[in-house]
Amino acid sequence: MTIDCFSKIAFIPNDIWVAITIKVASHSIRDLCSLRMTCKAARNAGDTDIVRRSVSIPPPHATPWWWCINPESKRFFDRCMVAGHPELLFREALRELFIRRNENVGLQMLNSATSTGHAAAKYALSMTLLLRTDDNVGKQKGLELYRQLDAAGSLADCNVRCFSILIILWSGEVQMPHIQEQHTVCASPTCFTRGHMPLLYDYRRRAAERNSVHAFGGAAHIPCIQCRADYDLQAFVNLP
Repeated sequence: MTIDCFSKIAFIPNDIWVAITIKVASHSIRDLCSLRMTCKAARNAGDTDIVRRSVSIPPPHATPWWWCINPESKRFFDRCMVAGHPELLFREALRELFIRRNENVGLQMLNSATSTGHAAAKYALSMTLLLRTDDNVGKQKGLELYRQLDAAGSLADCNVRCFSILIILWSGEVQMPHIQEQHTVCASPTCFTRGHMPLLYDYRRRAAERNSVHAFGGAAHIPCIQCRADYDLQAFVNLP
């Protein structure tokens, strides 16, 4: 006697497969690879751009070293990059900006990652625009992005995120821009904290070297958001 095995898997619509695959991909790359090996429908769904943009990319310190040299892994990440994966765009944008010194390419990548809601990319874009002394329109856009992050309470996390990416991936190669002495975001003649942020940053940095409690707090208590942006600029260019 024979038993006929019948599976309804072939009748699941493709959009359902894509939705399932996105869920799996956003949890783990390994789970995505396992799912793609189950059947043709799962493999086809895994090859769509929307899935590649959704893949969960582990932080640099948790990424297996051999992924960087394995040809299949490199091809996979290249395809995710082409599809517009926000985390990969963010990391490559930092490389373009502060290692290769390709500002236009880096800004384009940061804009693409920011448009997806990537907070750390928005922070890096804000800082990069605020550093451009010859572009008032760009500075205003950078300040608006900074205000949005401040309202969301994301500034501290974004600063740490940029720091960790730059340090872990490209330690010793990063070339951060310099802030000119006369460069300040805050332009109000009545602001009592204007111009003092470099001194406050230097004080916090020296306190951190002494393991003092005065190293904590940053400029969060400063009521002027533009002065807080000036403080973050100091922290940003001194990330490495």
